[in-house]
Amino acid sequence: MNKVILMGRLTRDPDIRYSQGDNPMAVARYTLAVDRRFTKRDGGDSQQTADFISCVAFGRSAEFAERYLRKGLKLVVTGRIQTGSYTNQEGQKVYTTDVVVEDQEFAESKAASDNYQGGGGFAPMDRPAPSTAAPDGFMNIPDGIDEELPFN
Repeated sequence: MNKVILMGRLTRDPDIRYSQGDNPMAVARYTLAVDRRFTKRDGGDSQQTADFISCVAFGRSAEFAERYLRKGLKLVVTGRIQTGSYTNQEGQKVYTTDVVVEDQEFAESKAASDNYQGGGGFAPMDRPAPSTAAPDGFMNIPDGIDEELPFN
């Protein structure tokens, strides 16, 4: 079975191209920076580094990438590994490894993504403050609102 699940951040905006022919198909290429944790042997301190994984999406997935994916966005990708090779202009054989995207999903809210890209503090959100809960853990409902509830 060839199945890959990755979570990481886009290193740059996706590169979108369209195939030639009667029915052009979108092809999106992007790189995910996926955290890798390891422990140093001498000091035992935990350090973090990243692997940079090349991903390619076709068709509707590529069109989705073109519209919604931007540098710094945290993404969950599922797909399969595909290897290949080609001969470059110097006559050398180059081997490639890509993840062919089958599904891609946002791994964080837009507000969290914007905060990450800005690098600053948390941006205010257009939401009302959560109401305080009663000691029993349930939300307090104001008097006189019973008629507006969609259930009894």
